[in-house]
Amino acid sequence: MAVVEQLIERYQLQPHPEGGWYREVHRSTLQVRRSDGQARSAFTQILFLLQAPAVSRWHRVSQADETWLFISGEPLELQCLPARGGTPTITRLGFNLSDPGLTPLAVVPAECWQAARCLGAWSLVSCAVGPGFSFSDFSLLADQPLSRHPSGASQELL
Repeated sequence: MAVVEQLIERYQLQPHPEGGWYREVHRSTLQVRRSDGQARSAFTQILFLLQAPAVSRWHRVSQADETWLFISGEPLELQCLPARGGTPTITRLGFNLSDPGLTPLAVVPAECWQAARCLGAWSLVSCAVGPGFSFSDFSLLADQPLSRHPSGASQELL
């Protein structure tokens, strides 16, 4: 069985709407109230597997920061674009002491658009969201009218 299939089976991963595979591994029982009055878990955490050529399509999480932590596989390119557009920040997630261009951790601020692609065969990361993730706070850029697409969002990641 190929490594990707083994990871999907071992960690009981399911397809994610943005692309790739995921499973929530923690949802805090501690509740917080956001500035808009909505209650959320203090934070949530998932395992996220991305296999080339699939991409994590442009998406954003409203009123929550997200951290990406590299676990295994090949490096992953994470793009972060301000809500109103501009030039995306590109971070290469991975771990290799001989490659100073890699970092094991990246933070995506609330409201920023984000997208990712594996730079090899597959990448396994963990993503934590605080306040905790809810699909009601999740948007895919592809679901937005073209007139609302921010400049700088590469079309190949839609």
